[in-house]
Amino acid sequence: MPSSERLSELLDPTATVLLTVECQQGVVGPGGALPELARAARSSGALGNVARLVAAAHDSGVQVIHAIAERRPDGRGAGRNARLFRAAERLPVQQLTGTTAVRVAPPIEVAEQDIVVRRLHGLSPIQGTEVDALLRNLGCRTLIVTGVSANVAIPNAVFDAVNHGYTVVVPADAIAGVPADYTSAMIRHTLALVATVATTEEVLGRLRRRRGT
Repeated sequence: MPSSERLSELLDPTATVLLTVECQQGVVGPGGALPELARAARSSGALGNVARLVAAAHDSGVQVIHAIAERRPDGRGAGRNARLFRAAERLPVQQLTGTTAVRVAPPIEVAEQDIVVRRLHGLSPIQGTEVDALLRNLGCRTLIVTGVSANVAIPNAVFDAVNHGYTVVVPADAIAGVPADYTSAMIRHTLALVATVATTEEVLGRLRRRRGT
């Protein structure tokens, strides 16, 4: 784990953005399209930790961006060039624009100052979306990546952020994937090579210290 000094240096509220990835009701909610992933996100405490980090970001002045994956009811613009996309078309719960499925899931609270970015295609919440331009306009240097899944979207987000020049912090207990041991292996053998891996408590401690509480 990083030293407290290193983490404090990285988490300057004026240059830090917190990204939540696909923390939407149709993915991590109790009636979501992927029950195993939803159970993992909840039983591991990851979803609750994301909510705690978002609340701390609101209190400390760190910008929050929620990345949502959705599709139009007519499917226009959606990819079919991966097995995952084709399987998603057959799921009983669809991530359709304007439905409850694409709302940020409780217990995460969305504040007025938060930015919600919705994508209709691809695997990454950054590549091919508005997120990179928004981060640059916000003066971001450090991106905190949270959410699901450790199988696909989270590593995509981390790699893309690093490739675009951002420093990434991953709170290991605020991401989830299936099976659980794959998540820990992904963190240890892949994400730790390109990002600063911490715990939710460590990040919360730095953010609280920054705001003087």
